Amino acid sequence: LGLSQLYQLKGRVGRGDKQAYAYFTFDNRKVLTENAYKRLQAIKEFSEMGSGFKIAMRDLEIRGAGSLLGLEQSGHIEKIGYNLYVQLLSESVGELQGKESHKKFDIKIETDLSAYLSKDYVPSMQSRMAMYRQISNINNIKDLDKIGELLKELPPFCADYFLGIEQRTSCQTRLKYAYDLRIFFAFLTERKFPRKDVLDLTLEDLSEVVAHDIEYFLSYLSHYRFNGKRLSCDERAKARKLSSVRSMFKYFFNKGLLSADQSAKVSTPKIHDKEIIRLNKEEISELISVAELGDGLSKHAAGYHRKTKVRDTAIITLFLGTGIRISELVGLDNDSFDFDENSFIVTRKGGNKAILYFSDEVKYALQEYISEKQNDEKIPAGESAFFLSLQYKRLNVRSVENLVKKYSKIVTPLKKITPHKLRSTYGTRLYNETGDIYIVADVLGHRDVNTTKKHYAAISEDNRKKVANKVKLRNDETALSTSSETDTAGENND
Repeated sequence: LGLSQLYQLKGRVGRGDKQAYAYFTFDNRKVLTENAYKRLQAIKEFSEMGSGFKIAMRDLEIRGAGSLLGLEQSGHIEKIGYNLYVQLLSESVGELQGKESHKKFDIKIETDLSAYLSKDYVPSMQSRMAMYRQISNINNIKDLDKIGELLKELPPFCADYFLGIEQRTSCQTRLKYAYDLRIFFAFLTERKFPRKDVLDLTLEDLSEVVAHDIEYFLSYLSHYRFNGKRLSCDERAKARKLSSVRSMFKYFFNKGLLSADQSAKVSTPKIHDKEIIRLNKEEISELISVAELGDGLSKHAAGYHRKTKVRDTAIITLFLGTGIRISELVGLDNDSFDFDENSFIVTRKGGNKAILYFSDEVKYALQEYISEKQNDEKIPAGESAFFLSLQYKRLNVRSVENLVKKYSKIVTPLKKITPHKLRSTYGTRLYNETGDIYIVADVLGHRDVNTTKKHYAAISEDNRKKVANKVKLRNDETALSTSSETDTAGENND
């Protein structure tokens, strides 16, 4: 229910001199969304007479205002995005004013220089992140070239589809769509239109495809041949390919070129949750020890370990002690930390900044690494990155993944431990200590608490074990009395 609906229901209780109360209940076995929790809190908080305006303002805070300059837009702006809207508006105004338009060309620049923006050039972290986001939105030329090549293997009408979705999808998304549709049309020419080549298919042919054909395609993906190779798809891969097919059908249906969207009638394959892999307490301690001491490493790896053990120990400890993402870790700068408050700043998904806190154990490991860096004269004076490679450059994601894999294989060979699994380990331990899924969601930076519940659903097994003896069928005195009587009867029989 919306906040206004809850408020209206509450207002129906009690009349004149009749005192009454409104009770709102929910299933405590389900986890509320963050917004649902906020709505209930608002109803509880604003209980006095004349709270309608306050309720409305709180509802606005929760849902967000649909404004041109706000985070939430509506109508055409929502469809194409604010930046494109401003660009189109500017072009239209320029055209009406008779101004000459200039065609923009994609330019690729290759350089050996560092790809990171210097703090001296852009002092503000927020400004740097905004510029990084703008750079990341630049189209990937190689992917565009691949899409162009793949379009030559797809029916001609697909060119209109990819042009139509260009403004609302990333280049990588369209590339994945192209790969998936190539397999879909190969299936159609093999099973439904055997006398036709893929390039001969038309929209009239596509209109003959019914829901059963798409279901048959999903079954076909279990074991199929493509380009001379035997391939197979699991449930997740099938769901992704169905999503690609749905996107195309929906586009042509919305354009009025198909009379029905047959793909909408096909159910998404049931995706079974993956087992949550995490480390136990003993494995956590042993992993940190291996990073510190290098026990179990090969001679070759041990040689490198002498140079990186302090850094690697700090990385492993930071993962296990804060649960940060690998992208957040490699993005840390020297000025990201405040050791007086035991805190540091990370940049979350979407560019939002957050302050996280760490324990004294983590603080010690970080300061050990800082001390080592301060004594290393080879570090360039202007280098701002906190974690550095042996080449004194910012450590990249692949290197962090490899070092976690290297140490974890010694501790637990059967578990495939990644940086994300260390994050899961922290989330699980935090939930076990606090029992509060909302705190876990906030610390891990999950926007929706259901995401947290999904990732850490496995820990409910531990909780079930803990509460197994909490519910008593008989009180202790009755059980003890019955036991004594049984023992006495046994003695009499003897």
